[in-house]
Amino acid sequence: MENLKLNDFTKYKFLSGLNYSPDGKYVGFVVHRMDANENKYLSNIWIYSVETKKYFKLTSLDGEKTFIWLDNENILFPAMRNPKDKEALEMGEEFTNYYKINIHGGEACEAFKVPLTVTGIKKVNDKNYLVTGVYNHYKIHLDQLEGSKKEEAIAKLKEEKDYEVLDEIPFWANGEGFTNKKRNRLYLFNVDSGKVEAITDEWTNVEAVNLSKDHSKALFISNSFKDKMPLAADLYIYDITKKDLEKLTHEDGFAYAYAGFLGNSIIFAGNDMKHYGINENNHFYIMNENTKDVKKITDTFDLSIWNSVGSDCRYGGTPSIRIDEDYLYFETTEWNSSYINRIDKNGHIDKLITKGGAIDGFDVHNGKILFIGLRNMKLQELYSLEDGEEIQITDFNEWVVKTKKISKPERITFETENGTTIEGWILKPVNFDKNKKYPGILDVHGGPKTVYGEVFYHEMQYWANEGYAVFFCNPRGSDGRGNEFADIRGKYGTIDYDDLMMFTDKILEKYPFIDEKRIGVTGGSYGGFMTNWIIGHTDRFSAAASQRSISNWISKFCTTDIGYYFVDNEQDGTPWNNMEKLWFHSPLKYADKAKTPTLFIHSEEDYRCWLAEGIQMFTALKYHGVDARLCMFHGENHELSRSGKPKHRIRRLTEITNWMDKYLK
Repeated sequence: MENLKLNDFTKYKFLSGLNYSPDGKYVGFVVHRMDANENKYLSNIWIYSVETKKYFKLTSLDGEKTFIWLDNENILFPAMRNPKDKEALEMGEEFTNYYKINIHGGEACEAFKVPLTVTGIKKVNDKNYLVTGVYNHYKIHLDQLEGSKKEEAIAKLKEEKDYEVLDEIPFWANGEGFTNKKRNRLYLFNVDSGKVEAITDEWTNVEAVNLSKDHSKALFISNSFKDKMPLAADLYIYDITKKDLEKLTHEDGFAYAYAGFLGNSIIFAGNDMKHYGINENNHFYIMNENTKDVKKITDTFDLSIWNSVGSDCRYGGTPSIRIDEDYLYFETTEWNSSYINRIDKNGHIDKLITKGGAIDGFDVHNGKILFIGLRNMKLQELYSLEDGEEIQITDFNEWVVKTKKISKPERITFETENGTTIEGWILKPVNFDKNKKYPGILDVHGGPKTVYGEVFYHEMQYWANEGYAVFFCNPRGSDGRGNEFADIRGKYGTIDYDDLMMFTDKILEKYPFIDEKRIGVTGGSYGGFMTNWIIGHTDRFSAAASQRSISNWISKFCTTDIGYYFVDNEQDGTPWNNMEKLWFHSPLKYADKAKTPTLFIHSEEDYRCWLAEGIQMFTALKYHGVDARLCMFHGENHELSRSGKPKHRIRRLTEITNWMDKYLK
């Protein structure tokens, strides 16, 4: 066995897009890998045969990130854009090319071209597709112009590339860039004519589109706005045959999270945000399609319906809610793990998986479940669930546990002053020697409504291989324990800070091999906020690395994609009705007390925790004579540590490790 190296993550495989064929005999999925030399990700579609238990690579163009099944043997996928496509798109010629390929052999061939930048596609029948695509109010569509008018439009487009016009909020979105007056619109696309017919208006964003079993109707969630995007959503049903659009929204101020057809009823999930705000856990409801009567079927349910177990070893996504026969299957996060469950229209819930770890998406056909999982400190693999037993199918990443030294997490729990149980873990340094003293790193998760668990986390394993003890926990504010535990609105930096400091005390007490004079702290997003907060409230840490952080709730309110509603919700105030409270919870207020050498990691296009947040804290520390360093990444966003370009991810981890080495070793 050899030590895990910093850049080993560039050799990992990442799985996504798991999807059964209509007859359930095959399963398609996408395998992603890195090309560190070219500084990009490569993606291909793979097929698993349920009958033969074998899997094989289907495509080889290296850009096949998503797909749908056309029938039992053919797959449809969008072609990777080339530089000419990009130039055409910038000049107003929007389109997406689709190719199809037979899973039994042959090359991919062009199927059709949709005159939109498509964000999602569902097959209605051989001639028609429901598609969602980007509609831009400020875009001049060249295909509608001719002659001199077209030449004038091209000249104007070239000039407009130098400007951004902002007249609504949010005006940008993390990972999407400037979104002002852009909407994700729903269309019906006809293959024969090559034309799209708009179903929703030009001011409406559409998401979560689901077809009925006979493909005659579609449900979707949307919100419509012109100046300020609301938090509440609407639920619509569209009769494809009659071309009739009907609003089903059952309650004002409701946040719909999912909607689908369950038998002859509509099942949906959501909440009214009245008790715990925007992070309130969802309930399930049944709606009668004819009478529109609504019934809540989960009165006592208090869990999130997604996987919030953190890891830096994922790429791409797979649905976490599916309907099969008489059940809706969904994920829950409970304490430190995520699980697959199913619910019927009466609200009866069965928990189908009991082993810990993370479920990174699944599919189900006639009750047979396949899922992508992080299990037993392994990286992602494909698994089947048979009679409650998990069976590993693939071995893309098996080499990691077979050839690399892995530190297994040891769980520790303690109780806060009010008797609340907090759980955490420690990774001992590999080749641990009880007679030695080791430096330690406290790692704080983001969210805050996410969790750490007993799954593979590359950066932590790398630090353990470099001789660090790495410890991490789920303080109050984390997911998996119900609304009350997760609710720290108006309390950021108080009870959560107390939990983290008490956890650090317990770790140092139980594991005396950690040198208390050589401990560091790091974290990203909420973890970055907490890192900034910590250095302004204690000198116990000898080094800090604050990543994609928040330092000033006042500036965050008016500059980030979610700021205007997230800050008000989480801090119980705005800059106009409670300036003092926002400033009280801002780490920048306490920056003059900081003495800890701090590295700041930030991305130029992080519109979730904007660059200004890191710059303010960095400047404050420099002004007060504290050693500080800011490493800014061009062309990256809030997801740098999870899906940033390979070379940037290497540089990020190198920066943090070197900073810790400088002050802790």
